[in-house]
Amino acid sequence: MTRNTLVERRIKFLVAGSFVVLLAFSVRLVDVQAVRAAGISAKVTNELTKKKILPAPRGTITDVNGSELARSVISYRVIVDQSIIANPAKLAAIAAPILGMNTANLTAQLTGSRRYVVIAQSISPTVWNSLTASIKSYNENLGKSKDGASQQLAGFFSERLYTREYPSGFLAASVVGFINQAGVGAAGLEYAQNTLLTGTDGEYLYENGGGAIIPGTQQVTVEEKKGNSIKLTIDKDIQYVAMKAISDVVKSSHAKSGTVIVMDPKTGQVLAQATYPTYNPADTKNTDPSKFKNPAVEDVYEPGSTGKVITYAAALEEKKITPLSIFTIPYAIKVSDHTFHDHEKHATQRLTATGALAVSSNTGAIQVGQTISNDTLYSYLTKFGIGSKTGTQLPGESSGLLSKVKDWSGTTAPTVAFGQGYSLTAMQATSVFSTIANDGVRVAPTVIAGTSDASGNFTPSAKRAAERVISPETAKQLRLMMESVVSASGTAESAAIPGYRVAGKTGTAMRIDDSCSCYRGYTASFIGFAPAD
Repeated sequence: MTRNTLVERRIKFLVAGSFVVLLAFSVRLVDVQAVRAAGISAKVTNELTKKKILPAPRGTITDVNGSELARSVISYRVIVDQSIIANPAKLAAIAAPILGMNTANLTAQLTGSRRYVVIAQSISPTVWNSLTASIKSYNENLGKSKDGASQQLAGFFSERLYTREYPSGFLAASVVGFINQAGVGAAGLEYAQNTLLTGTDGEYLYENGGGAIIPGTQQVTVEEKKGNSIKLTIDKDIQYVAMKAISDVVKSSHAKSGTVIVMDPKTGQVLAQATYPTYNPADTKNTDPSKFKNPAVEDVYEPGSTGKVITYAAALEEKKITPLSIFTIPYAIKVSDHTFHDHEKHATQRLTATGALAVSSNTGAIQVGQTISNDTLYSYLTKFGIGSKTGTQLPGESSGLLSKVKDWSGTTAPTVAFGQGYSLTAMQATSVFSTIANDGVRVAPTVIAGTSDASGNFTPSAKRAAERVISPETAKQLRLMMESVVSASGTAESAAIPGYRVAGKTGTAMRIDDSCSCYRGYTASFIGFAPAD
């Protein structure tokens, strides 16, 4: 075989081999471009495009007139793409004063190659607009210079968030509550109605670069939906007066705490519920957690003499006494080897049932209680709501403490007759007096007037459950008797209001100290209503 023939054969072999390789590449190319193109394209898209949650705003909480007590407002998370920041020091010098940050620290955060760096959380639209306007102004001025275009600043982006605001601050904190850092209700109605108030989050797509969001690539695919809103029965103006009154009294009397409740007897709607000391729901980090509870429904106390109205109501309803029934009222009285006495020492008196109530006689209340059986007294206590939650929709509500009759000792009945030996909440106590004011019908208290959906469609709350406890005649008799308490001869003359008929009852009960399981200190109260007729 000649040399030329050998060369020709090698050339033919190489050409054939090249043809085979090219054919293989062609087949692969056809497979990629035609057969598997859609799948590969989808895979690349999935790798580059990611989903992220678009936070939804919580519903608003308003007073009965629509004044906002809790609301969600737009805020921004500020992020930067370090890879496109040409002059970190200059950009920091502009941004730091606006964001309230240290210039040197911000410069360090702007320097590098990371494409997603969080600089600030929850800044207001005003601050964000000021930041972008300042950068824009700087760039526009640069554009007028010869090399300005190459020195322009860029790199700041934002993500929309929602921040919870409490415009009225501490005014209704014990009712409204607050949310935690995760945006979940942590106290008050924010906690109790968290599911109702929570919105439905949306979604947006973004391009993923190096495991991080590429700023400016976000595209909303599912719009978020605002949570339902709640209208309270609370009237902000009445709430303000109540809060000022209780805070002034607590301070002037050096008391540990105080609570005021204003209720409409006919509807059970709570018009005001103020507690002092309280807290600012917008600033809870440095607040004593014990202030987050609502004493009006969570704390129980022995009612003292305000509880006597239940004893009198039971005896009147059972026709065992009348307002004019005469009783001999000694300073002290012995029952079951225990001596009970009135608050102040006095000579033995002859008083009507009305007179005994007016001066808040313990020995008088014991005698009134003795006209009915223990079972009857217990029955009226439960009818007035003692031992059961009122159902205000407020979280943490206590039922109070009331022992079964079978567990009563020989001294329980006389003790209960003048308002000790059982415990209730301030809301329960208010409900008792509202029942008397409402002609003997107890209407379950409520703080929620209704709700609105994201479109603003309002649904009023269902009518509250009502139960007759005493007859209208008994309620009327008791109201007249309670007016004597506010008279010059009663214990609450200072509660009288010129031009109005006022009925009420004072109460002072020894307070149980859990630290020693003993009585220490007192709980003083006044509950009343006007007009009494």
